[in-house]
Amino acid sequence: MVFSLFLNVLATSVCHAQFTLYDSVVYNPTKLKKKIAWAGSLYTVGLLGLNEVWYKENPRQRFSFFNDAHEWKQVDKVGHFYSSFYISALSSRSLNNAGIQPRKAAALGAATGWLAISAIEILDGHSAAYGASASDLLANFAGSSFYYGQILLWRDIRIYPKFSFSPTSLANKRPNVLGDNLASQMLKDYNGQTYWLSVDVDKFTKFPKWLNVAVGYGAQNMIYANDASNQQAGYNAYRQYYLAVDIDLTGIKTRSKFVKGLLILLSGVRLPAPALAFNRGSARFYPLYF
Repeated sequence: MVFSLFLNVLATSVCHAQFTLYDSVVYNPTKLKKKIAWAGSLYTVGLLGLNEVWYKENPRQRFSFFNDAHEWKQVDKVGHFYSSFYISALSSRSLNNAGIQPRKAAALGAATGWLAISAIEILDGHSAAYGASASDLLANFAGSSFYYGQILLWRDIRIYPKFSFSPTSLANKRPNVLGDNLASQMLKDYNGQTYWLSVDVDKFTKFPKWLNVAVGYGAQNMIYANDASNQQAGYNAYRQYYLAVDIDLTGIKTRSKFVKGLLILLSGVRLPAPALAFNRGSARFYPLYF
C-alpha cells in the first residue's frame, strides 16, 4: 500500500536521487531546513492521498493490531521492504546533499525511512478493515537496514530492490479489493506485482556496466488474502520465483540533466527483459518479462 507514497517522494526528489554519498560536503543549515520543510509537506500530502485511496470508505476503530503475516503470500511485505529501502536512500542522499557526513546521513536517512513508512501503521491501526501489522513494521525495518547495511559494508549500493507490474484478469473478480483501474491495480493487485533484487555485478567483478542480474519474487492466483478462502473459490494460490537479466539505467551516459533524472527515476523499476520463472516444480522462459 505504500507504493504510491514512494512514487510521490521519488518523483519530486529525483534531482537528489543519486545513491552515492560524498565526504566532500559543506554543512548548510539553511538548505537542511528547506529540505526538511519540503519533505514534511510532501509526506503530509502523501498521507492525505493514501487516506483517500485506502481508508476513507472504511469505518474507524480504536487503535489495534492485526496479524496479517500469513496473507497474500507475503507479497505486500516485500512491497514494504522496497518502499522503506528507497525512502531511506532518498532521505540519506538529501541529508548528505545538505552537508551531513555520509555515515551520519545514512543512519539518519535509514531511521527516517523506517519511521516515515511505519507511521502509516497508525492509519491501519485505526481502520476497521485493517489493523496495524507487526510484520509490516518488521518488513519496513528490513528495507531500511538493507540500505544502511550496504552503506556500512561498501559505502555504496550494489544491490537494488526493483518493482514491475503486469495487469491480470484476476482483478476483475474482486475489483473493490484488487483495483478497478490500472492505477489502483498497480497498488492493490498483488498477482501482477513482482519484486526484484538487482545485483550491480560490475561493482563486484568485470561486467558490462549497463547489465545487472536479478532475482525476483511474486505470487499468482490470489483473489483472497489467505489460502483457505482462495481454495474455496477454486483458486490454488502459489509463489513464483525468477532469475533474470536487468538493465542498469544509471550506467547509461548522458549530458542531459532531464534524461539523467528520468533514468534515475526509472531505476527502481525493472524494465522488460528475458527471465526464467520457477513455480510448483516447473520452469518457464520468457523472452520479455515485466
